[in-house]
Amino acid sequence: MISERVEYSPIVDRRPFKLPDQARVAVWVVVNVEVWDIRYPMPRTLLGGAGASVPDIPNYSWYDYGLRVGFWRMKAILDKYKIKGTLSLNAASCEITPQIVKQCVQSDWEILGHGYVQRVLSQEKDEREVIRRTIQIIKDFTGKSPRGWMGPQLVETGNTPDILAEEGIEYVADWVNDDEPYPLKVKKGTLIALPYTVELNDIPVHLLFHEPSSGLYDRARAAFDTLYAEGKERSKILTISTHPYVTGVAHRSGYYEKIFEYIKQHDGVVFMRGFEILDWYKKFMKS
Repeated sequence: MISERVEYSPIVDRRPFKLPDQARVAVWVVVNVEVWDIRYPMPRTLLGGAGASVPDIPNYSWYDYGLRVGFWRMKAILDKYKIKGTLSLNAASCEITPQIVKQCVQSDWEILGHGYVQRVLSQEKDEREVIRRTIQIIKDFTGKSPRGWMGPQLVETGNTPDILAEEGIEYVADWVNDDEPYPLKVKKGTLIALPYTVELNDIPVHLLFHEPSSGLYDRARAAFDTLYAEGKERSKILTISTHPYVTGVAHRSGYYEKIFEYIKQHDGVVFMRGFEILDWYKKFMKS
């Protein structure tokens, strides 16, 4: 079934990918800002027994800390290192936490469509309507349509890539199976998969594997060292994905800063937003 969407392509059989100015590594920094509906069970729970209750005050409050405090702590770190991020956004954030979206737009961050609220597409009654609504709300609020999409929890239906391409989305971050961008097979138009991550993502690192506060930093540094060495022959993309209620807490945020402090010590590194990676990839493939 996978061949219906993805052509198998061993990386060793491809022309070596090259980044602007012969950079070894492009770093894509993604911050996920979600909207959880307190009227329903929470999408994730930190306190195991609380998840069955509605309203789920402790788990909702845990998530809400990221919006009230954690995001701003992370944004200050990225501003300190002059890094423009990609905001993976549930569109309802434009209505509920508009200050966050405004700050990112003012800082020239990219806005990436991430559904209307944090609910997987397979649970939506009308998938296309949710995608259209997400795109329209972001466009109305920011003045620009999102060029990329990430499904809530990376979930797609069998029709999602076709719908995204038909609705004008140019890239998707749900497929985590490569170090380089590649085209997905869609019925009409084009859709490019960008190298997103579940390995350098704070949800698996801290909530599933229960690694210590330094866990994401330890992984990011190890991954960067490998990709930087490989990047001498073919450029690589390092994606770091976080959530304000996980990485934005006080005992982890210092390690988040250490990631960028370490990476910034190296030459031959560029920080790129998703659409910049997409545009460069298209230019490279035509060369």
